[in-house]
Amino acid sequence: MILLKDITLDGRVVDMLIENGKICKIQPGIESGTLQGWGAGVQVMDCRGKAAIPGFINMHTHAAMSLMRGIMEDVPFHTWLANIWKIEEKIDPDFVYWGTKVACLEMIKGGTTTFNDMYFFSDAARQAAEEMGLRPFISYAAIDQYQKEETGRQMDLCREMYEKSLSWKGGAQLVMAFHAVYSVSPELMVWTSDFAREHGLRLHIHLSETEKENQDCMAAHKGLSPTEYLDELGILGPHIIAAHSLWLSGNDIRLLGENHVNCVHNINSNAKLSSGYKFKYNELRDAGANVCLGTDGAGSSNNHDMLETMKTSALFQKAWRNDPAQMPLGELMDMATVNGAKALGIDAGVLREGAVADLSIVDTDNSYFLSPAPFTANLVYSAHSDCIDSVICGGRFIMKNRIVENEETILFYAKEVLKKII
Repeated sequence: MILLKDITLDGRVVDMLIENGKICKIQPGIESGTLQGWGAGVQVMDCRGKAAIPGFINMHTHAAMSLMRGIMEDVPFHTWLANIWKIEEKIDPDFVYWGTKVACLEMIKGGTTTFNDMYFFSDAARQAAEEMGLRPFISYAAIDQYQKEETGRQMDLCREMYEKSLSWKGGAQLVMAFHAVYSVSPELMVWTSDFAREHGLRLHIHLSETEKENQDCMAAHKGLSPTEYLDELGILGPHIIAAHSLWLSGNDIRLLGENHVNCVHNINSNAKLSSGYKFKYNELRDAGANVCLGTDGAGSSNNHDMLETMKTSALFQKAWRNDPAQMPLGELMDMATVNGAKALGIDAGVLREGAVADLSIVDTDNSYFLSPAPFTANLVYSAHSDCIDSVICGGRFIMKNRIVENEETILFYAKEVLKKII
């Protein structure tokens, strides 16, 4: 049990009681001495000068690529991807385990409590994330490069991953995934989507990340965009988590909205690789899509900092639309929290009684929060992720006073793995 005393929540000072992984009470003046009926061992934290926010939900990343940070810079997307694939031919479960640990360390320090991952050696990633205390949604990225002999093997690997997931005892959940329309055959895409629907799982994909992806798809499939092609295959639906969703026509937006697809904006990766920056947030929102935020993997975005992602997303929207009112702070916060929870089907992303206790404690006793401006404005546009003092996930501290357990050990073994791979 955790009792947060005198914490600021939505502008008012309250106490917050957490037990059994959930927020039990939010009210002023809860005294630890009155909680004997709730059980022993109450952890009381003095939160004067601190504020509570929901834990961020990073809706698209490749966590283990934290060990590929900065190795391929200043090159076009498809050159970058070809070189990344060469490196990935050498990776093993040990690489994924320690790479995911590094990513989790970084996410925790930035206030992220849940992440939606797409990579290989999924069980190693799941183990690493659970040991760090995060809430991971783990997928294996099916990819056959249109090679028929590989299609069946990928299906077998997906089935194997699903069977393993049935014995997962921590907070991890399985998500199905295929890479993209240009790297996966229609047979494998349809099979993966059907498998996800049959077993009540989400399906995580890349969609219209680059202009070339769209052009190639139209050339190969009678003028259909990637979104239109997936619609023709019967794949679109509310179970889809579509990372990037960047190069979209009006009809694409209509289809994504009508099918209530979860679209993930990854501005730092898209801008850095020069994939594009005119993300159609307003249009997708108004059409009925659920729009979330992600960092992408650190091989392209270079970090897992959701606060940075929030700020950059808002700045680009305001700039390219020539309107400072675009992407207002309330909607921006929802994109980083409750919209992701909706996409993943968890009762998180909000701080209210009965919700999952995933939250960050922000230290406001510094220069960034001196301004009388709204708290969220100071958080997003002024502060940095080092203002995150402590993080609670699933009702337990995974960082307290900026200290994460075993940080030095994680960095040591990550360096050893890097020596073997890169």
